[in-house]
Amino acid sequence: MVTQPQIHGEVDSRFGRVADVFRDNFATRGEVGAAVAVYVGGRKVVDLYGGIADTRTGRAWDARTPAVVFSCTKGILAICAYLLVQQGRLDLDAPVTRYWPEFGQHGKADIPVRWLLTHQAGLPALDRGLTLDEVLAWDPVIKVIEAQAPLWQPGTAHGYHSMTYGWLVGEVIRRVTGQPPGAFFHDTVAQPLGLRTWLGLPATERDTVAWDLAPPPEADPFVDPVAERGITMGGAFAFPADADGLVSFNDPAIQAAGIPGAGAVSTAESLARLYAACVSDVGDGPLLSGASVDDAVVVRARGQQRHGPPDTGQRWGSGFLLHSPPARPLLGERSFGHDGAGGNLAFADARHQVGFGYVINQMRGMGDERANRLTAAVHACLDD
Repeated sequence: MVTQPQIHGEVDSRFGRVADVFRDNFATRGEVGAAVAVYVGGRKVVDLYGGIADTRTGRAWDARTPAVVFSCTKGILAICAYLLVQQGRLDLDAPVTRYWPEFGQHGKADIPVRWLLTHQAGLPALDRGLTLDEVLAWDPVIKVIEAQAPLWQPGTAHGYHSMTYGWLVGEVIRRVTGQPPGAFFHDTVAQPLGLRTWLGLPATERDTVAWDLAPPPEADPFVDPVAERGITMGGAFAFPADADGLVSFNDPAIQAAGIPGAGAVSTAESLARLYAACVSDVGDGPLLSGASVDDAVVVRARGQQRHGPPDTGQRWGSGFLLHSPPARPLLGERSFGHDGAGGNLAFADARHQVGFGYVINQMRGMGDERANRLTAAVHACLDD
């Protein structure tokens, strides 16, 4: 008989169903180590964790264990962009060249900042391959983006910019603020809110991070040459794992560099607190204004991607994944956030003033329902 790991943390009695589902993910869904947290109305109502953080050593998952959250990083950059809008320093509908003049080469002069956030810029992959050293250095990627022609007429279609999103949006943030996006996020958001969330992991935190385990092979893997080139940055790294099953983003150099579209490291509690702060009084009041939230939840792209798997309902706002049944149902039309490769999920819901965070180390593939089951449990508890 397999012994189930002990679950630690706290849960409000009204949200006991979330704890039940979290335990069941270990019992029936192959969870190895994970954490889930929920805020409602600025108050933490769920903060649970359990299992093994590092299967190499047997280190247990504890309250301070962060994990690589992959594309949940995109939502973090979107929050930063909206903060700059609120400060009057960024206009999402202005051309990118207002802030980054060199971007306008090769048919890109009229692309607005918003299309970088909505996956409509036609830049999901780069024609030139990059080395890992170039990717980690930032500037070489920017130079290649500047020299890249769009793969389709910008604004006429969308296709998930799996990695390039981070440099596209991140370079705009850097041009506006003078800081790399990870530093701007740390100074403006993470430090004031007391978050254990980093885009560029400090060396002092390296040994606290969960060790990711590769997903099982897909029965019918989706393969598209453009999508493959995009997600590996032209071969700079394997994604999600190499031929030996080693997840690339376990690499300390990648974690320290803070790959801007996929490299954030965070606890579940900090992701939940971050998104709660967007829609409720956490810290010094809501991070995002009502106007920002109203803009964030507008559907900007949906349907079949130019280069992507079959459409399963994903709907994209400006930098955020929105309520997207059947693949990724959230809490409703006022939800916005992002999921991440392998099963991570973080989002806010303005109607219910919810912040949700879920992080894992056993990656799964298409059809993984662990996060969706937790979201459904939160929804049920709110309706009770």
